[in-house]
Amino acid sequence: MAKPMSLLAAAGAGAYLCSEAFVPGTGVARAQAPTSQLRTAHSSLSSSAVLGVAAAGALAAAGGVAVVPRTRKAAVVCKSFENELGATLPFKYFDPLGMAKDGDQETFRRRRIAEIKNGRVAMWACMGYIVPEYFRWPGYCSPSADLKFADIPNGIQALYKMPAEAWAQIAVFIGFLELFPCRQEKDRIPGDAPGFGKLGLPFATKADPEANRRSLEAEINNGRLAMVAITGMISQNAFFGTTGADMWLPGASAFEGELGVQAPVGYWDPLGLSADGDVEAFKRRRAVELKHGRICQGRPVGYIVPEYFRWPGYLSPEKGIKFADMPHGIAAVSKVPLEGWVQIALFIGHMEGYFWRQDPKRAPGDYEGYGFLGTGKNFIFNFEPIEFKDAEVKKTKLRAEIANGRLAMVALMAMLFQNGTVGTTGPAMWLPAA
Repeated sequence: MAKPMSLLAAAGAGAYLCSEAFVPGTGVARAQAPTSQLRTAHSSLSSSAVLGVAAAGALAAAGGVAVVPRTRKAAVVCKSFENELGATLPFKYFDPLGMAKDGDQETFRRRRIAEIKNGRVAMWACMGYIVPEYFRWPGYCSPSADLKFADIPNGIQALYKMPAEAWAQIAVFIGFLELFPCRQEKDRIPGDAPGFGKLGLPFATKADPEANRRSLEAEINNGRLAMVAITGMISQNAFFGTTGADMWLPGASAFEGELGVQAPVGYWDPLGLSADGDVEAFKRRRAVELKHGRICQGRPVGYIVPEYFRWPGYLSPEKGIKFADMPHGIAAVSKVPLEGWVQIALFIGHMEGYFWRQDPKRAPGDYEGYGFLGTGKNFIFNFEPIEFKDAEVKKTKLRAEIANGRLAMVALMAMLFQNGTVGTTGPAMWLPAA
């Protein structure tokens, strides 16, 4: 039976899939800091940019981006702290809310200190979800309340079991750390405290931002991932109630050996849709996934090609609408005449009812007119389907198609999101501007 895996896996998938991207803002701003630089940069959202937006809200990432929409093909980006620690791939410089666009060094430093501190806490918090499933302290948490450590549930439920005296001790302990060993001094880099120096290690030596740059950036990135991960673990705990090993280890599943079960998330069914082991339902969902993936692999191309080529002539001679007159992207939805939508609906119906009709005897996505990988003889193509004699090579190709389809679905959603929020449909979505 399938068990829901943690949203930690979703966070890992986002980190795995994402490419260099940022979400451009819309405000006009010019930084006054001497390190400010005006550059023209991507305004494209990559396949994981939408996931990146959600992560950015939790991270309070340092750095600043402000976008000035100048033309439909270019955007001016103001980067005040692009050479600071933490400006690393895949996002490189990521400040979608433009919080650091004013170039204020003191504010940047305060946010970076908070980011590092929260990242360290989040890394310990993730461990705090895992360790109690395998080990508990012996004895009593509160002898007066007859409360043992073994009696306290793991996760969110522990909040209701902790006595008031325990919360008071926690508050005093945190206050002691903030005021003494973890206090930030002005002559030390962010995160380098008197009692917790390099990488937050107790009584460690002072960190050198140049000599230790790689390890310091690794700590920042690990802290960011941990903040997303602990948010995922808390969300799963709240929605599904689980705190056990199925949050970080793939559980036994009826379909864990199927195509598409691959890194980075392995078998991932957080809603337990396949928990009943229904083979027919699984095949139907897989056929739908493949179909949507194939369509979405063509749709990003559909965003790109009209920027360079349009069909000649009229889309609707009766209404005097030329193909060249149609706006690109979401704006075209309101310009297509009713007759055009009827034709589109009939075409899709014909494809679904004839060429894309799933034969129960064939593998999901393997249609008579569109065979292996959606190729073969049909009204568009006139060549024999591709055949691979090596079974492992064939599996590799099929897995790649599923993965590419998943990536394309995320990519198309990102392009629609950027088109809907920023309005651009031009090469700035996929090419760095001059």
